[in-house]
Formats: sequence, structure tokens, C-alpha cells
Amino acid sequence: MHNLVDFIQRYNHWFIFLLLEVISLVLLFQYNSYQGSVWFSSANAISGQLLSWNAEVESFFSLSKANQELTQRNLYLEQQVRMLSDQLTDASHDSGWAHRDELALLRNIKLIPAKVVGNSLNRHDNLITIDKGEADGVRKDMGVVCGSGVVGIVYLASAHYAVVIPVLNNESNISCRIRGRGYFGYLHWNGGDTRLAYVEDVPRHARFRLYDDVETSGYSSVFPPGILVGKIMHVYNSVDGVSYRLQVRLSTDFGRLRDVCVVDNAPMMEQLNALRAAQDSLRPKEGH
Repeated sequence: MHNLVDFIQRYNHWFIFLLLEVISLVLLFQYNSYQGSVWFSSANAISGQLLSWNAEVESFFSLSKANQELTQRNLYLEQQVRMLSDQLTDASHDSGWAHRDELALLRNIKLIPAKVVGNSLNRHDNLITIDKGEADGVRKDMGVVCGSGVVGIVYLASAHYAVVIPVLNNESNISCRIRGRGYFGYLHWNGGDTRLAYVEDVPRHARFRLYDDVETSGYSSVFPPGILVGKIMHVYNSVDGVSYRLQVRLSTDFGRLRDVCVVDNAPMMEQLNALRAAQDSLRPKEGH
């Protein structure tokens, strides 16, 4: 305390000078319109710049949340566009009930947003680690998707993290169909280019074109129907010559993968079973 008093006494003339300067500036800007307008404009410019910087910082830290929301929104819009396109194509057929059931299925799907915290690309058994686990509702065998398409399937889940087998893994085996054509096959990756995979076992009588879209079939509890997989780039014969092997350019860029969603398949499985039962009941019975 003694040192503080001594410091004030030693430099009291400076404190008096600063106080008088502040009083004079207040009087100058308060009672002179021109100087007041200059001060007001300068203060506004400075405060505006500070607010702008603050907004930019807040915007930067909110990008993560925005990316998660866009990822989920893209998934819903992609499926809705696909279903509407199918309805237009099949307008002359009585298939509206199936599309309505698929739309209802889509609305009840729960998506769990997550971030990729680990990702390998240069191996045959690539794995992805995400920052959500059992505490967030993630379970083994749930599908994982992003805003541009399919990612993979949950292999293991701990309390707060999960390991995903992506499309870029030799063990991956995802049921797919050619969009608007209805022909099915299974997606495999054989190593090499991370943007290319193959759909195996497409029947020889299938009719399709290059650049047709390939999507998830929906005939499993892992993925809902209509999640984009990629585009057909080339057609080969299978090894045994009884089916086609389609080269597909994947819609998901695994090298830039950051935000994903885990598909909660519990309600989807229940409704999928109901949809299959309805389809079976509408098929002609043998002997009729």
C-alpha cells in the first residue's frame, strides 16, 4: 500500500495531465458539432470493424454445426429427388403405394451426426474412426453416410467412438441397384483408386446406360433406399461370364471426408419388414 501511495505522489502531475486531457476532449467533442461528428464517425468505424471481426470469428466456429446440418439435409433432399424422379418415370404404373411407404420410411429415419477423427486410404483394409459411440446411440452394423453418398458400416463401437468399415475396404459388401432400372448387385472395392469401386452380379438381361446412378437398394436394415453410391463408368463381363461387373465412380470423396451421419436402423428395420410383408401379400399366389 505504501508503494502505491508513493507511486501516485511521484507521478501525480502525469495523472493530472491525463485527467485534464480527457476533460478537454469531452468538452471539445460535446460542444463543437464538427469535431463531434468526426469523433462519432471514427468511433463507428472502429466499433463496426470490431463487430465485423467478431462476426467472422463466430461464423468460423459455427461452420462445424452448419456442415452437420447440411450433411443431413443433403441426404433427405437426395432421396426425395430420387423418389420423385421414380414416380415421374413410373407414372403409368400402379406403384404409388410403394413410393408412399418409402417416403414414410425416410421421414422416420434418425440420423446421428458425427465427425471423422481417423481415416486411412492406402490400405486394403481401410478403417474410419468417428467421434460418436454407444453413449450417442451408435451401434454395430449401423450404416454411415455423408451429404454426397454412402460411407460404410459401423464395425465396432465404444462409449464415445466407433470404427467404421468404409466402402474402401475389401470386406465391404453393400447391396445396390441401378437408379430407375431396378437391377441389383453388390458393391466391392478391390484396392487401387479410391474413387472407383465395382458392382458385381448384375444380371446379363439388365438394361442400363453409362453414367446411370447407382444407389442403395434398401433391401437391408443398414441403409434406406436411394442413398447415392456413384455413377457407372464402364461395363465388364464377370469372370464366369454369366453377369455384368460395373465400374462405378464413387460419389463420396473419402480423401476429404469430415462430417458424416450414422443411420439409426431400429425404426427403419421395423417399417422395412412391414413393407416387405405388404409386397409379399400383393404378389400372385401360386395356383391362382
